This record gives sequence, C-alpha cells and structure tokens, in this order.
Amino acid sequence: MNSSAGIRLIFRKYIKMFMQGVVLPLFYCLHRWKPIDPRLVIFADSHHDSLPFSMERMRDEMKARGFTIVECVSDYQAQGAISAFRSMTAFMRYYARARYVFICDYFLPAAACRKKKGTEVIQLWHSGGLMKKFGYDAAEDIPPGYRPDPFRNYDLVTVSADCCVPVFEKAMGKPPGVVRATGISRSDFYFDEKWLAGCRERFRREHPQAAGKKVILWAPTFRGNAASPKLCGAEAVARLQESLGSGCAVLIRVHPHLEKEQRLSNSPMPTEQLLACADLLITDYSSVLYDYLIFEKPFVLFAPDYEAYQRNRGFYIDYGSLPGEVVTDGGRLADAVLSALREPRRAELSAARRFHMGACDGHATERIAGMLTAGEEAKRGDAGRW
Repeated sequence: MNSSAGIRLIFRKYIKMFMQGVVLPLFYCLHRWKPIDPRLVIFADSHHDSLPFSMERMRDEMKARGFTIVECVSDYQAQGAISAFRSMTAFMRYYARARYVFICDYFLPAAACRKKKGTEVIQLWHSGGLMKKFGYDAAEDIPPGYRPDPFRNYDLVTVSADCCVPVFEKAMGKPPGVVRATGISRSDFYFDEKWLAGCRERFRREHPQAAGKKVILWAPTFRGNAASPKLCGAEAVARLQESLGSGCAVLIRVHPHLEKEQRLSNSPMPTEQLLACADLLITDYSSVLYDYLIFEKPFVLFAPDYEAYQRNRGFYIDYGSLPGEVVTDGGRLADAVLSALREPRRAELSAARRFHMGACDGHATERIAGMLTAGEEAKRGDAGRW
C-alpha cells in the first residue's frame, strides 16, 4: 500500500469513528423520547442500493406476520457525503422507535449508541460456513484501535451450523447465547423448488447458447476492502472457455464491488440465481461456496494468491481440507475443472455440507421469526381470550 492510500484509509477510519461515536448518537438522542412501535421492523444495509438477497426472505416473512416494514438501504460508498449522512440520520430516527432491526453485514449506525430496551438488533449475516477470518480477527475488517464496537447492540446473530458459533462469538466479541445456529435466512431459497425453477427458466432465456452444455461459473470474492477492491485470476479464466472446448459454457459473475470497477461479468443474473444452474463452481475464498454446497455439486478453488492471502488474512479452516481441488497455477485450471466434473467427490461434499451448513434446512427464516415473536404472539392470544 502506498503512503497516500494509507493516509486515506486512516482518514476514513477516524471519520467513521467520529460519525459512529459522536454524530449519530446525537441524532438518536433527539428521537429517544418517542415510544417504541411494537409493529415497526427496519431492514438496514449500507452496501447495496436495494434490499440484499440475504434479507429478502425475512422481509417477506415479517410482512406476512403483520409487521410494518421500513427499508433503510443505501450504498454509502456510492453516495456523496451529504446523501450518505442523510441516509444514516434517517435510520437513526426510525431506530429510536423500532421493535426489530435486521441487518446482514457490518452496519455501523446500529452500533452507534446505547439502544433503548425493547429494540432488538438481529444480525442475519450474509454468508454461511467458515472460511476467511473476519471481524476482530481481521485487521482489514476492523483496524486496530477502532472504536466504538461495530458489533455493539446485537441481540441475535444467526449462523449456518454449530461449527460457526464459537468462531463468530470470538470474531464479534459476543457472549454465549447471542450467536445461534438457527440456519441462515438466505439459504431457504435453495430449498424452494418454485424459486429454483424460476432461476432455471430465466437461465434458459438469458443463455440459450448454454443449452446441452456443462455450465461452469466463476464467482470470486474481492480482495482488499469495499473502498479499494481487487481481483485475482481473471486472465486465466478468460482463457478457460477455449481450453474446455464447446462442451462447456463458462460464465463469470464477480462481486458487486468489483463490477463497479471492472465490467467482467458476462451474465445479467445475480450469483445467487446462477448457483441453481451451474454444474461446477470456481471460486476462491468466497462464502458463496457454502450456498453452493447445499446442491452438493463439484467445485474448484482457484486461488493464485493463496500463500499471500493465508499470510495476510488467514483462515478458520484448513483450506486444503475442502472437497475441491486447490489450483494456484492458472495453466492447470482447465484440467482441474474436467477432473471434478468426471469424478465429483460426493461423500465428501455431503459431509462438508453437514459441517458448514447443517442448520440450513429450508425453514431457517420461519424459525428465526418464530423465536423473536413467540412471546408477543402469546400475549396477543391471551388478550384475545379475555
């Protein structure tokens, strides 16, 4: 990192700390006197310009249960400073009256103040399984000395399997009981046959050239951070179609942060929908791998920068223990893909799915909502009997 980039990151860090620690708490206090609305539910995110996939299922569930839904969703990075400030302060006004607040990623405004008793913050998280380090375990996520706590105020963190609970407790600094293996809401889509059929029908319309071919999807993560994303391995993947021949169709779908910088994706469909249509996934350190594990289909881990990534970021697991070949040389990528298609490691894929996604059964959303609202629904039932 050059000196000017380092200075910018330090400046951004202190601006965030000032906003989170001083400005936003002030706006919350201005509205703190307002009573909590027991039917008000906020879905908040600062990384997208529309509701993230990870929250869609829960939004629909809470709406069906009769709650009033407010979406405070804006891509702060893409907004100007004034627009982002307005988005944050708008959230704080709702936050002071909300019964439930759902988020699915880092969302600093929710941690900006001591929230009122009666408001619950639920972190749905945007990924399953265990892969790269995050939170307080990764300086790229939370720089040393950052205050206040970005995970403050969480009442519930939902994760995909029992193996995630102690790791998330440590990475987020949470006491026992906050992180729970309920399954993650987003995973319910992959058990919904109607939704899956819609994905496949759209794929046939969007990609008629792939009919009768093996569909190979490259869906890498991004390196660095949202402000300065990087990609690795694009040149080798660009040559992959020629190496595999006419029996395969290679599709590329990069992370949204990268797509803004480099127009590499060759499909209009989001990654989540393409997973339902792919015969093989190529990824690196992306947690999209664990969504794909639900289908128990083969994958290849293409990680040209593996040694540097392991040294700088680190993993919670032995990367080589995953049931997909690790490829660091782009010249070997085609051979690895063809080998995985010929001999998928079915027993190992099934075991990995149980370990990383064992609590995901198609009913996570209903289970989470039921946990939150059981007491309130019982009270309403008792009131009705009187």
